[in-house]
Amino acid sequence: MIRPRDVAALAAMVLGATRPAHAQQPTQRQMDSLTAQVQALKLRLDSLRAALKGVASRGPAAAPADTSQDLAALRAAAAAAVGRSDTTTRTDTASRVQFVGRERNQAQLNPEISVTGDVRGYGQQPGVQHDNFEPREFEVGFQSALDPYSNTKIFVSLENGDVSIEEGYAYWTGLPGHLRLDVGKFRQQFGELNRWHLHALPETEYPLALRTYLGDDGLSGTGLSLYRAVGGLGTHELTLQVTRSASDAELFGGAGRPTYLAHLLNFWQLGRSSYVQAGGTALYGTDPDSSLRTKVGGVEFRFTWRPPQRALYREWTVRGELYALRRELAGPGPTRLGGYVSTTYKLGQRWIAGLRYDYVEQPDGAGVARQLIPSLTLWESEWVYLRAQYTYARTVDARTTNQIALQAVWAVGPHKHETY
Repeated sequence: MIRPRDVAALAAMVLGATRPAHAQQPTQRQMDSLTAQVQALKLRLDSLRAALKGVASRGPAAAPADTSQDLAALRAAAAAAVGRSDTTTRTDTASRVQFVGRERNQAQLNPEISVTGDVRGYGQQPGVQHDNFEPREFEVGFQSALDPYSNTKIFVSLENGDVSIEEGYAYWTGLPGHLRLDVGKFRQQFGELNRWHLHALPETEYPLALRTYLGDDGLSGTGLSLYRAVGGLGTHELTLQVTRSASDAELFGGAGRPTYLAHLLNFWQLGRSSYVQAGGTALYGTDPDSSLRTKVGGVEFRFTWRPPQRALYREWTVRGELYALRRELAGPGPTRLGGYVSTTYKLGQRWIAGLRYDYVEQPDGAGVARQLIPSLTLWESEWVYLRAQYTYARTVDARTTNQIALQAVWAVGPHKHETY
């Protein structure tokens, strides 16, 4: 008797026989042969369906005697057609081992590509108004999983006409001891905001103390980074980095010797709506040619309140960092202090108000600079945000400047305004 599952199996074999090859295109002769065989199989399948209907109407006793033989012959013909076709699946009936050939999917080989644009407009008093509009930075990011064990991130920065590699590193997770290893060039884990890319900051620029001590673009380095997170009375993250650090501030002279950084961050969940984190950083480097020893320390703090039911509309964050810089030339040197405190408050789903105060003692002892920066940010969408910012600054020579800045940031691709 012909059962419905036999017909279903036969149909599956017919469809499998007609599937085109992925690894190699069949020749025209093979296509003609397969077409003829498929037409013949369709005819036999139609006859079997008609016979099945007749069996259903007359009862099981009226089943033709040679139905099983016809079905076996049809299966053999389908298997033969599959064997002669150039499909990607072949079955060795003797060993019953299935061999599956697949060519690599081109889409899986391509990395995820993202592009971010950051354009500014300025007005300043006092001072002659010129170069008021600036294409601050365009950043192209490439991210990809290399294999089940490692990933890579590469960020190319086009800034003021210069092209540079902002970051380019591979990292491994799930190593023994639950370690993460980064190898390459990366922004170093000094405090909180130094790790962030420029377009992801809560203001248009890095804090004044960070720029003064670590460089206009912050601190980055080429080398190794080890990361480990542990639990117990909160969550604690330890990062150790050995790099050849690069900084506009020339922290370590020009020897290019290794620098050493340790960063500890502690995180505590205070409730369903708020959390707090606090940490510290130590950075050390030398330049034997000039007998220079540079030590930089920092402490950081952040408190965030975000009610789960209103997270889209309400959020309040207070953060601050304090830096201490000491440069020793053939003997002890003075310690300079600098830092900032800032707050952001989400007024609604799209509007964020911010305020930051900067204080920094100049490394050469020339004086103290201060800034007060209120800002208002409109998140037009996930891909676009606009910002207006006012800066009141008092320079080291006791002069006062006022600046208004307008910023437009947009992103293309799967990775938007990340802090990385």
